[in-house]
Amino acid sequence: MIELISRPWPWYVAGTCVGLTVPALLLLGNKSFGISSSLRHICAACLPANIPFFKYDWRQEAWNLFFVAGVLLGGAMATTFLANPEPIRIAESTRAQLAALGVREFQGLMPGDIFGAGSVFTLKGLIFMVGGGLLVGFGTRWAGGCTSGHTIMGLSNLQWPSLVATMAFMIGGITGTWVLLPLVFRLF
Repeated sequence: MIELISRPWPWYVAGTCVGLTVPALLLLGNKSFGISSSLRHICAACLPANIPFFKYDWRQEAWNLFFVAGVLLGGAMATTFLANPEPIRIAESTRAQLAALGVREFQGLMPGDIFGAGSVFTLKGLIFMVGGGLLVGFGTRWAGGCTSGHTIMGLSNLQWPSLVATMAFMIGGITGTWVLLPLVFRLF
């Protein structure tokens, strides 16, 4: 069993598991799903301030907090006990394009040239981590949810705003990958 769960699963198994969350949540009476909404619930629970955005009964969405805690706990357990010994496979064309931009370290889940401890306090690291974090946070709030919430749950519920948000996520991701990423690497 450990051998089975410590190896990467094929896309069709993992995709099916993700896809089954939608009918499961709908059968349980939940119409919203996403990680970013849990941040609002945490703020509503921990900040008794008189801010209208946080004045609601967050206890009705407590299952979401347990879900996020399970994601964190599962991730910690998986990296501690089920570490995959195989290196991450990256297409040679992707390696060549990243090498042309100066990214050469592919040992972990994220390139150490960008996200390593040594690059945190560089201008490039600041742009990627702080600037990227602010843009993701702003975009999530502005779109009314994150990619998982809109793309998995919102599209399944045939919500027009989720379709618009998902298209914007895709356009932003493509623009970031093919325009902004090379620009940042060339400038810094």
